[in-house]
Amino acid sequence: MKTAVLGSINVDLVASVPALPSPGETVGGGEFRREPGGKGANQAHAAARLGADVTLFGAVGEDQDGERALAALQRAGVKTAGVRRVDAPTGVALIAIDRAGENQIVVCPGANRHAVAADTTGFDLLIAQLEVPVRVVEETFAASPAFTVLNASPVVELPERLIERADLIVVNEHEYAALPRLQHAERVVVTYGAAGSAAFERGRRVAQVPARDVAPVNTVGAGDAYCAAIALCLAGGMGLERALATASAVGAAAVMDPASQPQLAPLARYEPGP
Repeated sequence: MKTAVLGSINVDLVASVPALPSPGETVGGGEFRREPGGKGANQAHAAARLGADVTLFGAVGEDQDGERALAALQRAGVKTAGVRRVDAPTGVALIAIDRAGENQIVVCPGANRHAVAADTTGFDLLIAQLEVPVRVVEETFAASPAFTVLNASPVVELPERLIERADLIVVNEHEYAALPRLQHAERVVVTYGAAGSAAFERGRRVAQVPARDVAPVNTVGAGDAYCAAIALCLAGGMGLERALATASAVGAAAVMDPASQPQLAPLARYEPGP
């Protein structure tokens, strides 16, 4: 499926710690790593690993972080001709992860603030998130002929026109609670972590599946992998409950991988049996 992803590209600075710090607390004993991330890049990477033909639209700086991020995407098969190089540092996410896989994240947008609207003529699927300016997402969705999927994260005030144009909106339970206008959206998929996921149409629950029972290592990229999977499933015409189950299997695989951009298998490997 020819897929456009509009979104953020970051470098993740990750500290794995015994426990997440409370306000004012210093926690020692951490292990540090630097890796590619950003919700847009993560979703593009996941979609490509799942088998889609993916082009990413976004912005990085003229720096080594930008070069490394693009190289990682290209190795996964993502086309990066739609990524601008701008006079600003590549975005950074500061991430702390505890032994249970829970995390705290601070995002410094940098070059992501300079993302521009993308021309998605000729694409079957468009996925976007909100770590780039919402007006850029709104303009791209308004002009796109594709099946449009909005991952409404992080929470920002959503224009009504964007809610109406999105064929699918994907959020977690906290984002759904913080965005009551989504009760009126055409279709929303909500993830509930270990409690699974559900689909709502105009505020009415129409499907629900449990989560896979796994021991999480890192939850940072799981939501992005889930979003890419549910987008590909529904844009491809898969039934709702089967799509939810498939995306849940992808999310489960993602939480067992320590990377924000997990090494996923082709999508068909995660589909439930007949």
